[in-house]
Amino acid sequence: MKHRIVGQMFLMSEPDHTYWMRVALEEASKAALQDEVPVGAVLVQDNQEIVRGHNQPIHDDDPTAHAEIVVLRMAAKQLENYRLPNTSLYVTLEPCLMCAGAIMNARIAKVYFGAKDAKTGCAGSVMNAFDNLQLNHHCEITGGILEHDCAKVLQDFFKIKRLSKG
Repeated sequence: MKHRIVGQMFLMSEPDHTYWMRVALEEASKAALQDEVPVGAVLVQDNQEIVRGHNQPIHDDDPTAHAEIVVLRMAAKQLENYRLPNTSLYVTLEPCLMCAGAIMNARIAKVYFGAKDAKTGCAGSVMNAFDNLQLNHHCEITGGILEHDCAKVLQDFFKIKRLSKG
């Protein structure tokens, strides 16, 4: 990552992917505290946070309230535009098909994810919706950012769930 100093300010001139993924992990932790599957996301533009959020389908009684959808909805309202071009989405878990579709419809430029999802991942694990040439928008996808940390949050959550069922 390149840095530059402006007066007494220290600015990042390139995105620090691990920094933004840690922000998403903070959101995942909030989801776990609410007994939601711990997935978090943050939307960034020009290396500045726009919004952050986490899974809340149980809390909202909404099967579409995945972290990615929550963030896209908040950002669209904040920016007063359903299209979010030139933005980057950081999410702790590989997007599912629903989220992949929403990401493409929002015209997100780049998606960075942490853990792979062998059951529902649609950025390369089960399928890759993002490289379907028949679709009219394509995102740059990068997976595996803080993959171990992102996977551990999920593993720990489900381990506790299994133990509590006893």
